[in-house]
Amino acid sequence: MDPLTFLTLRADSPLAPEPAAIIAAHLDLMRSITPAESVHAKDGSALASPNVRFFSLSDPEQMLAVGAFQRLDDRHAEIKSMHTVEAARGRGVGAFMLTHILNEARAEGFSRVSLETGATEHFAPARRLYARHGFESCGPFGTYLDDPHSAFMTRTLT
Repeated sequence: MDPLTFLTLRADSPLAPEPAAIIAAHLDLMRSITPAESVHAKDGSALASPNVRFFSLSDPEQMLAVGAFQRLDDRHAEIKSMHTVEAARGRGVGAFMLTHILNEARAEGFSRVSLETGATEHFAPARRLYARHGFESCGPFGTYLDDPHSAFMTRTLT
């Protein structure tokens, strides 16, 4: 049986207790491995913005992951704050969330989705996940500046 069969993926509030705890853990991790000026992850208040769609993914026992996308303009969205709890990594949870985010962005009429992630070895699994889903390296977009700690990726949606 597919272990992802029993997952519940839903639009959620980043201010609710379980998602907020995962966001806080994500921010703590980012701050522990990236210089402060290069941490671009958003807190729950920023993710509660009307231009952000936020999602959570749970199994019957616990919340496993969160992720969001933010509108940059009428055709371009940015993936924000994707995080899978450590105990759920390697089970396809991140790919499941990413596929959902891409489908939702496409359904809302976006033709391009971009992201910023870390450039260090710690972020190599994330970069590989994004590359498997059609993302390619690109330069800074939106309000980002060139940063040796950032890797920028983008893909079109068809």
